[in-house]
Amino acid sequence: MTTTEFGSIEREIHVDASPDIVFEVVSKPEHVAQWWSDDARFEARAGATGELEWGDGAQVTAITVVDVDPPRLFSFRWCAPEGDAADESNSLLVTFELTAVDGGTRIRLVETGFREMGWEAAKLEAEYLDHSNGWSKFVPDLGTYVTGLVAAK
Repeated sequence: MTTTEFGSIEREIHVDASPDIVFEVVSKPEHVAQWWSDDARFEARAGATGELEWGDGAQVTAITVVDVDPPRLFSFRWCAPEGDAADESNSLLVTFELTAVDGGTRIRLVETGFREMGWEAAKLEAEYLDHSNGWSKFVPDLGTYVTGLVAAK
């Protein structure tokens, strides 16, 4: 692969839940910590900053919420260099687009900004593949969590 291939990651699934429910699951820390990170601390408000945590604090990543448009869009920036606030010059953008379809919701995740990070080719490829593999696991986990949440109601 060449570095021009590492532009964006896209994943899409359909869940049998309303966009309102799915929006809560992708934008509220207490839900995010059930299907993705081990802990999450942020407000679902554009401009808010927070953290995602894995492995009992072994990895803590700062996030900055970018867009909050319930129940159709939630996005944030993450993966900025440690100690820096995540902004458009130094981080990746993750966007959840939610669309009502067939009595449920189409969840479309897009992560962009890999080529803009300024990484050398090997690091770019490694980061892209790591995130791609991660989303291949966590987007289905999101669907499973939403399904369980709806079933419990």
